[in-house]
Amino acid sequence: MSGNYGRHERVAGQLRRVLADLIWSEVKDPRLGPVSVTDVEVSRDLSHARVYVATSQSETIEQSLKALRNAAGFLRSRLGRELSMRSIPELRFLHDDSIEKGDRIEALLAKARKRSDQRDD
Repeated sequence: MSGNYGRHERVAGQLRRVLADLIWSEVKDPRLGPVSVTDVEVSRDLSHARVYVATSQSETIEQSLKALRNAAGFLRSRLGRELSMRSIPELRFLHDDSIEKGDRIEALLAKARKRSDQRDD
C-alpha cells in the first residue's frame, strides 16, 4: 500500500516539473497569462491529475484556465514524449487561490496591528 502512495506522489512531482516547463515554453495561446504550476494531485490509479495554477494577475486567471484546458490534449501528448509512463493522466486545470487568501489574511493582520498600535498611543 505504501508503495502505491509513493509512486503517485513521485508521478505528481514529475508532472508538476515537466508541465511547468511545457506551459512556459510551448503553450502559445494569447489568453494564457503568466501562471505558475503550484501543485499536482494524481489519483491512485494514475488516470487523472488535478493541476493547480496560480497567477499574480488574478483578473487573468479565467482566461488562462480556458487556454490551459484547451491545450490539455497537446500537453498530454508532450508529457507522453517526456515521461516514461505507460499512460498519461487526464489533466484537469484548477485555480490555486491560496496565494490570494494568504495576501488577504496578511492584509487583515496588518490592519489589526495598526488599530492596536493606534489604541496603544
